[in-house]
Amino acid sequence: MKTVLVTGGAGFIGSHLADELLKNNYKVVIIDDLSGGSKDNIPKHIKFVKGSITNTKLVKKLFSKYKFDYVFHLAAYAAEGLSHHIRKFNYENNLMGSINLINESIRYNIKCFVFTSSMAVYGTNQVPLKENLTPMPEDPYGIAKAAVEKDLKAANEMFGLNYIIFRPHSVYGERQNINDRYRNVIGIFMNQIMQGKSLTVYGDGNQTRAFSYIGDIVPIIANSIKFKNAYNQIFNVGADGPCTINQLAENVKKAMNSKVKIKHLKQRFEVTHAYPSHEKANKIFGRKKSIPFEKGLKRMADWVKKNGIKKQSIFKNIEITKNLHPNWRVK
Repeated sequence: MKTVLVTGGAGFIGSHLADELLKNNYKVVIIDDLSGGSKDNIPKHIKFVKGSITNTKLVKKLFSKYKFDYVFHLAAYAAEGLSHHIRKFNYENNLMGSINLINESIRYNIKCFVFTSSMAVYGTNQVPLKENLTPMPEDPYGIAKAAVEKDLKAANEMFGLNYIIFRPHSVYGERQNINDRYRNVIGIFMNQIMQGKSLTVYGDGNQTRAFSYIGDIVPIIANSIKFKNAYNQIFNVGADGPCTINQLAENVKKAMNSKVKIKHLKQRFEVTHAYPSHEKANKIFGRKKSIPFEKGLKRMADWVKKNGIKKQSIFKNIEITKNLHPNWRVK
């Protein structure tokens, strides 16, 4: 039985991925510091280690003990907009933590390192976004992800470490952290509805994104290591068909059976139009039948209603308050 490490495995995408890997008969070890995830998300019969990938000693110990065959790296603090204001925290967690994992993967001859990057690496670019575009990240989060991508390429060329890079986008579904005020717009909307609040939209709401149901992307990531022709390549993964944030707000209201109002706030710094092409992934992994957007939203809405209202968390260690959006200031 092959042994795999899943970083961030108590989180949203990571826990679903761990489920899928278990179904595929892998022995799964999870490391997560529970800063954004929950023990409730962790599948049974999985070895769970509470800790951070920034802990070099712990990472070394894990690789020495379990002799992993594959690494699925999802651990990150993915608050894109906030990353401008938490630069040190961002690079320590999203870049240096990744380097700890890459170093040990080289030392222990990992068969393949699967990295969950982000559409944030594209920045403002030609849409639909394609993998051959030159990355132009506009925030520290995207810069960190792009740096890890480049480091994996260098590690492959120097040491032969195989990798697969996925750039998922706007993923939603059951287990998403809906109490994070800085990310996961669908979760934020559903949380606001549960509290009877207006939906807060930054700017005019005409920004476009393509929202991806969790059940559509996880099997592709989990099975990718079986596709040798996918090794050392980058793939967009997610749903086709962009929609505006205004359209999203109306769809979420419908899924939640709500008639709350929409409140437009001051525009924040973000890419206006970002939706990718999946032509490359479809060619390698095959085109998969996806869950219709309305059905995926309904599944998440049912899960949110069952789990109840969540108080939104506040990131207390802001490093730079200059130009911080008023809605993010600690009251």
